[in-house]
Amino acid sequence: MLRGLLRVPAAALAVAVLSSLAHGSLLEPRDPVVSALSPYFGTKSRYEDANPGLLRDPEAPRRDPALLQEACTPLQLVALIRHGTRYPTAKQIRKLRQLHGLLQSRGPGTGRAAAALAAWPLWYADWMDGQLVEKGRQDMRQLALRLASLFPALFSRENYGRLQLITSSKHRCVESGAAFLTGLWQHFHPELPPPDVADMECGPPRINDKLMRFFDHCEKFLTEVERNDTALYHVEAFKTGPEMQNILKKVAAALQVPVNNLNADLIQVAFFTCSFDLAIKGVKSPWCDVFDTDDAKVLEYLNDLKQYWKRGYGYTINSRSSCTLFQDIFQHLDKAVEQKKRSQPISSPVILQFGHAETLLPLLSLMGYFKDKEPLTAYNYKEQMHRKFRSGHIVPYASNLIFVLYHCKNAETVKEEFRVQILLNEKVLPLAYSQETFSLYEDLKNHYKDILQSCQSGEECELPKVNNTSDEL
Repeated sequence: MLRGLLRVPAAALAVAVLSSLAHGSLLEPRDPVVSALSPYFGTKSRYEDANPGLLRDPEAPRRDPALLQEACTPLQLVALIRHGTRYPTAKQIRKLRQLHGLLQSRGPGTGRAAAALAAWPLWYADWMDGQLVEKGRQDMRQLALRLASLFPALFSRENYGRLQLITSSKHRCVESGAAFLTGLWQHFHPELPPPDVADMECGPPRINDKLMRFFDHCEKFLTEVERNDTALYHVEAFKTGPEMQNILKKVAAALQVPVNNLNADLIQVAFFTCSFDLAIKGVKSPWCDVFDTDDAKVLEYLNDLKQYWKRGYGYTINSRSSCTLFQDIFQHLDKAVEQKKRSQPISSPVILQFGHAETLLPLLSLMGYFKDKEPLTAYNYKEQMHRKFRSGHIVPYASNLIFVLYHCKNAETVKEEFRVQILLNEKVLPLAYSQETFSLYEDLKNHYKDILQSCQSGEECELPKVNNTSDEL
């Protein structure tokens, strides 16, 4: 089923890569410029920047010492996984093309940065439009190997046919699920080439956009946030604020172009070009030399403002639109608890759901994670320097939110038998409401009972009815 979904022009890709390598520079393991900038790439961050230990050995599992063990046995794992590293979107490529044209049309100059960028080939093409890259497939294969090693009883050969995979319809998510399955095959059969995903015992991921792209199915979100020109007021205000204007002037001087020819969107795509080249090919683009760490912090804040107001705490509907997904997770956990109580085999020991940063951020906000005391605004950049809401640390490429249900022996009561831990990017995430590293399952359900019982997407996402009746005679 997945065979043949993507047909990449191989010759075009080869030329692009060779050309880019000729003009960029292959990174040393700890290139100082990229090392300084990479913590600030926001949602365009590499997974290994959130988990630096992976740079040494990307396939070795990192067992968090806070993980339950000994008397507690993992019963079920439900994982939400963002797709792996991808190409820029067509919109980003158009902006980059505009910027590249601006550089090539300027008069002769002597600036090193401007000359290097004018000579740098624009290798991004329209067909790439957000597609998963080979590095993204590698992200998924390696994540599969680590999780299978970390939870061997759940990812056992016997359970392989009972894996349940759900995905967004976006090709990068479908391909991420397929690459994850390939990694599991490699775990079970290291000497054998993997078959086509459609021929694997568990079958390919099933598309379910109502779960993985719930935001597209929420009319209130679409009307009040997505299509509302004023919803991202703070993002637009920050673009014209003093912090961004300083960067605009600095970059215009470096590129030797009139400052009026640049805007915040072009500056941001230039910054992201540094991150794309790093993430996709491990190449340092000349764009990386245009920015310093202070610039990177400002540009990270601009990206975080957008995520905050469009996917996080900015508007209540951002998170409430994810209720269906949250409830779906607990339906899986409930079923596993009931099956264990009846001494039945767990029908779905591993549920893997492949989505987007826009899938994970609303859900984490719904659960109360990474909430700052004051909202992020266009006017409190300095006050928010140490904010919790930093999207690159939360949802880099291949980010994952994992619920692990345990059955614990020697418990004094039935309630104490079932416990849950939540992992973010393979590290135990302390509970938002207690900072404990695990919870009794019933206590976790009780804490979130409003969401589990009262949050109905149909009602949450319904637009308020407009009363057109008039009292006038």
